Amino acid sequence: MSWDSYIDNLIAQAGSQHVDKACLIGLDGGASWTSAAHANALKMQGNEGPNIAKCFKSKDFTSFQANGIFIEGKKYQFLREEDSKLVLGKLKGSGAITLQASKSAIVIAHCPEGGQQGNANKGVGVIADYLESMNM
Repeated sequence: MSWDSYIDNLIAQAGSQHVDKACLIGLDGGASWTSAAHANALKMQGNEGPNIAKCFKSKDFTSFQANGIFIEGKKYQFLREEDSKLVLGKLKGSGAITLQASKSAIVIAHCPEGGQQGNANKGVGVIADYLESMNM
């Protein structure tokens, strides 16, 4: 099964001016579910996926608070966490990121500078909620 269509769906939900890149990674181990070949793929580097998954799996976000959230080699400032499922980050001049966990995946979206992160949050939420409804 290709998960790349979820990138397109997320961007359609949020609007392309509010989400320009996205990906899904597994909650167990942080392996990418979406392919890096997709035109709007958010491309994890090195241990970024496993580190994100580890924080969500343990529901311990102190490493994000202390060290930031690394995605595509960039360090985003941790803004906040809600219900141990949603994490928000920001990098001045580069935009913002929204991460939300379902039972088995983490949906991640990048909001470009000037976009509305609230719209990105809604798009990510739609995908994460759908996965939850499918017991994923």
